[in-house]
Amino acid sequence: MRLIFEPSPIRAKRSVRSNWLVPMIATLIMLPTTLRANESRSETEVYDVVIYGGTAAGIVAAVQVEWLGGSAIVIEPGSRIGGLTTGGLGQTDIGNKAAIGGIAREFYQRISKYYQDPENWKWQTSEQYKSGGQSRTAEGESTMWTFEPSAALEVLQGFVDEHNVKVVYDERLDRTGSRRSGQVGAGVQIVDGKIHSIRTVKGNVYRGRMFIDATYEGDLFATAGISYTVGREANATYNETLSGVQTANARHHQLMPGVDPYVRKGDPDSGLLPGIDPTGPGEEGSADHRVQAYCFRVCLTDHPENRIPFFKPENYDPNLYELMLRNFEAGQSGFPVINSGMPNRKTDTNNRTGFSTDFIGQNYDYPEATDEERQQIIERHRTYQQGLFWTMANHPRVPENTRKIVSRWGTCKDEFEREDGWQQQLYIREARRLVGDEVMTQHHCQGRKVAEDPVGMAAYTMDSHNVQRYVDANGHARNEGDVQVGGFPPYPISYRSLLPKPNECTNLIVPVSLSASHMAFGSIRMEPVFMVLGQSSATAAIQAIRDKQPLHEIDYEKLREQLISDKQVLDWIPTLRPGFSIDPKKLSGVVLDDVGAERTGFNGAGYTVPKFVGHNYRHDGNVDKGKQHATYTLSAPKPGRYAVRLSYTANPNRASNVPVTIVRNNQPQTMAVNQRKKPGEDGFVTLVEDNFESGEITVTVSNEGTNGYVIIDAVHLKPIK
Repeated sequence: MRLIFEPSPIRAKRSVRSNWLVPMIATLIMLPTTLRANESRSETEVYDVVIYGGTAAGIVAAVQVEWLGGSAIVIEPGSRIGGLTTGGLGQTDIGNKAAIGGIAREFYQRISKYYQDPENWKWQTSEQYKSGGQSRTAEGESTMWTFEPSAALEVLQGFVDEHNVKVVYDERLDRTGSRRSGQVGAGVQIVDGKIHSIRTVKGNVYRGRMFIDATYEGDLFATAGISYTVGREANATYNETLSGVQTANARHHQLMPGVDPYVRKGDPDSGLLPGIDPTGPGEEGSADHRVQAYCFRVCLTDHPENRIPFFKPENYDPNLYELMLRNFEAGQSGFPVINSGMPNRKTDTNNRTGFSTDFIGQNYDYPEATDEERQQIIERHRTYQQGLFWTMANHPRVPENTRKIVSRWGTCKDEFEREDGWQQQLYIREARRLVGDEVMTQHHCQGRKVAEDPVGMAAYTMDSHNVQRYVDANGHARNEGDVQVGGFPPYPISYRSLLPKPNECTNLIVPVSLSASHMAFGSIRMEPVFMVLGQSSATAAIQAIRDKQPLHEIDYEKLREQLISDKQVLDWIPTLRPGFSIDPKKLSGVVLDDVGAERTGFNGAGYTVPKFVGHNYRHDGNVDKGKQHATYTLSAPKPGRYAVRLSYTANPNRASNVPVTIVRNNQPQTMAVNQRKKPGEDGFVTLVEDNFESGEITVTVSNEGTNGYVIIDAVHLKPIK
């Protein structure tokens, strides 16, 4: 039997979004908006939008649906909304905060208002926190980007209450029967290429006209039999350079040289220490099943009245930490975790150094695991980190100063439901990723490809935490998979990257586990961006219902108009740094910046040494000599005499012998450029002057045999009168 979806009479759009400080009387008369899973549900009720996953993205999506006059329900598999935003990630990662608009920015404005109330400063004063150098404002606004988990929960719950959003808790999708082959699982009913309803493990059924998968795991689209991927693509898949196995880039968060990997030092027959993969690392740039490491973003405090001391967990395994102790003994110095300061003498604690809170290699099965198996993986991560902090605070082989510092800290009594102060939410940095018709890649991040249908902006470095530990050719333990490449401005995210292929489903949209390569997802995967995409997804869903169209066929210009009206940021108009930047538009002739060069390597970026063209310059990191090069291809606009010029920023640590090859009419000409010597006042040095009749010219900069950092910036074909 064919079921026909009739759009509901969506209520008229409210003209003004409710102020978060609603009158108390309105709160008192408001109907309850949160439902527990044991309350009965009507299987005949149809929502405009059913949202699976109460992450921050899911809550924002529901708020937008309700504000646009639709009906929404959020189905949360756990007992707490907000995901990582309320689960310990209080040090907001985003990059350029001006790229965040809409409800997401309102969230950070409300965080600021929350901390303007003196009653919310229990363990320290606002002035004491600000004296620690924490930033409160961005772009002249009253926003705050660091916060306690409890503050984030209060703000998100305020959104839920004000907009009468229905949330059901402790309801997990029935994922039985789903397979990677595309088979539809028991918990999803598909009718004529649309999701008709979803069913939870407890048997409750939720029907909707549109569906949003707001989970970190992509559970809804996987159960619906929609195409996705897990792990790292090969570089060749999307013609990237940073996906796949990346031993050459594994310089950050690395173990000290010479750390022995065997249970008994120097004895391979004794076996490898836990967490070291005997099959690694794999061929450079090749695909694998591995995903970047997970951890808890632990909220710690050093306030004696609120601190729960670190304890030795049951089933403590000392072998798990032997590699850390050997890493200390090999010379690792400095605090082994990042303790980012949050209000009220608390922290957002994250991974640092070669052995830290990331439980490397212990999450490969998580994306496809059953609910029970996932819970076991989560518990293993928690036990590992509990043991890690206890070891760092107590073990005699840990440097005394480190033990002394770590011992000051402990989990918080006043943040999470567990008595030990640990949260439920594990940092799922990456799990399944949708594969739609448009895949965000490294090329989008670095500006070689630009999305024509933006629904939000990403602004963070391409960032992957370590993926595996292995034994190198010298018989030492090494980490692999950590890649940190930035230096690019905010870039647009394609609407089509949120959609499955149209032949697979036409009423599902995915703002979190969207269609992106491993490295592009490493840049996009930030909580503010997920909130932005959640709002845009909800807007698209309501438009599709109103216009009686599939999500793939809605009028993008109409969607764009609504998003801009709702203060979403869809375009980036960059500004240049006075005194540092050279505006390429003010240069005569032809200018090609490093963004337009064909590069192998040169992934480092800088903007602290003037003068450079555009927004930054790039460098080779003074590594991988002979393996990095950049080629610029230019054409003279008309016959005449031109100067071929190269820009770079001079510094004593630069190479004095940078090889530059110019090819014209198939004739190469190679010269050496001394980048320690300051170029002209306009930032350029002239390589050659010649008469140009027609044809292309290529300029290639290499780091072959160089004796310092090699800089690439722009090449200028300047007409000479």
